[in-house]
Amino acid sequence: MTYINYRIVIKVIGLLIFIMGIFLMIPSLTAAFYEDIVLLPFVKSSALCLTAGVILYMIKVPVKDIRKREGYLIVALGWIILCLLGSMPYLFEEGLDVSLTDAIFESTSGLTTTGATIFDDIESINPAILLWRSMTQWIGGMGIIVFTIAIFPILGIGGVELFVAEAPGPTASKIHPQIKEVAKRLWYIYLGLTASLIIILHYLSGLPAFDAINHALTTMSTGGFSTKNASIAHYNSAWVEYPIMLFMVLAGTNYTILYFLFKGKFQKLWSSDELKFYLLVLFMCILTGSMVLFGLDYYGLEESFRKAGFQVISLLTTTGYVTADYTSWTPGLELMFFFLLFTGACAGSTSGGIKMIRHLVFFKTSLIELKRILHPRGFMRLKIDGEVPQSRITMHILVFLLFYLIIFAIGVLVISFSLPEIADPFKTAVGAVATSLGNVGPSIGSLGPVDNFADLNQMTKVILSLLMVIGRLELFTVIIIFTPYFWRVK
Repeated sequence: MTYINYRIVIKVIGLLIFIMGIFLMIPSLTAAFYEDIVLLPFVKSSALCLTAGVILYMIKVPVKDIRKREGYLIVALGWIILCLLGSMPYLFEEGLDVSLTDAIFESTSGLTTTGATIFDDIESINPAILLWRSMTQWIGGMGIIVFTIAIFPILGIGGVELFVAEAPGPTASKIHPQIKEVAKRLWYIYLGLTASLIIILHYLSGLPAFDAINHALTTMSTGGFSTKNASIAHYNSAWVEYPIMLFMVLAGTNYTILYFLFKGKFQKLWSSDELKFYLLVLFMCILTGSMVLFGLDYYGLEESFRKAGFQVISLLTTTGYVTADYTSWTPGLELMFFFLLFTGACAGSTSGGIKMIRHLVFFKTSLIELKRILHPRGFMRLKIDGEVPQSRITMHILVFLLFYLIIFAIGVLVISFSLPEIADPFKTAVGAVATSLGNVGPSIGSLGPVDNFADLNQMTKVILSLLMVIGRLELFTVIIIFTPYFWRVK
């Protein structure tokens, strides 16, 4: 009989809430460096999460393994609940004076690593709140649920189905045969790269320790939250921008590839079609942007390369940092940056968006179909990394692209009707939906790189928050729980 074990769903979500409570305690450490820091929002939030988590986890469950239905339900409900809980510090912080919708929007933007914000003056915010904003992105980057998988065996719970539902991208090469070891190795890489960037930004780039920590957290998560109103443009320094550019590229790379890279197995790099496609798209877009900016005398040669390169990498990896207002350059470049909202970096990275592997499969499949028109009896097969993928995977990717476009179109239609008070509502709606569904952050129209989402009405923020979650969980994880056969008991 097929059924959903709700008790194990509640138990695992209780564990996630408990872990969230532990993370909520960390911003209290800022009191050691800043005077007059109010920590009550985090004490209250942490206490509530720890208490609720313990109560829910105490439920006795005889089942050891999480199956598909439970896995998808845990991931979808888990992310929604964590987004709601992550909003508590914003609500409890008296100096912010934000609405419930705004607090949920900011929390969702953080945990989904989107980077869109409703705050006008970020630099005036309590440093503990700023650290929490950055932490939400770092937690959501690799996924708090993947972190939980690493300790599931200790708790006597299997997490394979949970990992399948949470892991980004359509394919994944196994680093280690045990799912627990996979999760642990991913987190070792994530922690190591984050620590390395903190050291570089603080000791080589000269950033204050607090700024270095926050920007390292939001770079490796491809999140884009900053401690400055002008984002990375505040520093106006090549010593800051180049290291962040490099680590954004690394953050957008499949973590399996990074693992083999650090192991010295370079043949894995050369054999990855997705990685080569990813670097090719980066190179072509950076070259195009640099030539246009230098040719039109916007900047000198080096600055043209740095400005264009930073924005291309930031948007393509869905990080969302800004060093310039790319919407003020040329209409052609603005259109190129808009297209980058739909790309995403590699599958198996912390990046959002469609992902390069899906684009690559679509392009290769399209070329094969064109060849078949001329050679209907020819034997042509799609190959990725020298192997023929299963037809089920190819179909999954094509259906994903179709769903992505459908959700995008519906989102634009709905948002367009809810933006009558904003100039050029259609352009703004197109940008808002694209950046939310792709988990990017900056957009076009009235939501460009120098603007924020504060002026949007409450209903629009709720819709965009939902789109962020759908995009972060790769569409199917959320859509499937709304289908009748998901709940059908046989």
